Amino acid sequence: MNKKIMTGAIIMASTVVLSVSGIAFADRDEYHTDSYSMYKRSSTVTAVNNKLYTTECAACHFAYQPGWLPARSWKKMMQNLDDHFGENAELDQKTNDLLTQYLVAESADVKPHRKSHKVLRSIRAGATPQRISTLPYMLRKHDEIPARLITGNAKVGSAANCIACHTGASEGQFNEHGVKIPGYGPWED
Repeated sequence: MNKKIMTGAIIMASTVVLSVSGIAFADRDEYHTDSYSMYKRSSTVTAVNNKLYTTECAACHFAYQPGWLPARSWKKMMQNLDDHFGENAELDQKTNDLLTQYLVAESADVKPHRKSHKVLRSIRAGATPQRISTLPYMLRKHDEIPARLITGNAKVGSAANCIACHTGASEGQFNEHGVKIPGYGPWED
């Protein structure tokens, strides 16, 4: 009888250990490529890896990762650089074409990142958003942060100034644990 109890206890303990380790493995922030999902499970979007984009666009503002908008948004934006959020950011045709190709190839509907997928799901069908900071996904992710810490904070100014609070923004890291609001400190949900 003791042998049966001991064997049962060993089997049960083994089952618990395997179950817990399976849960821990499934929750890691790396590629998740089973039949249920093709999206990267992480707090990242693909980091900007194009020198021309960095030179041309980051000269005036944060070099937003292309994975935050769908291809149609980038195409529209690149067609209207004469009025780029109130500024003339026109480029010669060759540069414009090269940057458009890069942005489209790395866009939210092309690169399989979990955050890009969430952004796409938050956009109305057929919508062509231009401002990353006003995407429904972005508004939802920032809704708990008081306006005084963003728009009322001279060191931040607006939600479009990602790099002010997201310490890993340049590398495409937007994990909430890496948020440090200037004048306030780390932000935890």
